[in-house]
Amino acid sequence: MKPKMIIPMLVCKDAGAEVEFCVNALGAEELSRRTDGDGNVVHATLKIHGSLLMVHDESPHLASRAPDADGSSSVVNYLYGDEVDSIMARAVEWGARIILPAEDAFWGDRVGRIVDPAGHVWNIASRINDE
Repeated sequence: MKPKMIIPMLVCKDAGAEVEFCVNALGAEELSRRTDGDGNVVHATLKIHGSLLMVHDESPHLASRAPDADGSSSVVNYLYGDEVDSIMARAVEWGARIILPAEDAFWGDRVGRIVDPAGHVWNIASRINDE
């Protein structure tokens, strides 16, 4: 079998809040959501700029845990598109913290880094110079 794609899975303490953040701050579209008997989100699938993203609550039967909210995650999600500054501003409005302010990088991108309220780290980037 040849793999067809990679779909990141964000593990959270509150997956419902992460879905809300991704939809409102990052422009995600919620494709599906499964909840438990208490209404907690146990699985959601989102689409951001044509890419899929899964969001889950921590689960006792899996070793995966939500990251600390200090920005020290070993994984960085790279959201590549347009409007870096407005996306970062919306993210802050929805509870994200800026780790690196957006700036024009020497390789031709405008890029900044945030940590979302769940502790997941995101680079927000856009191509500004193709020379």
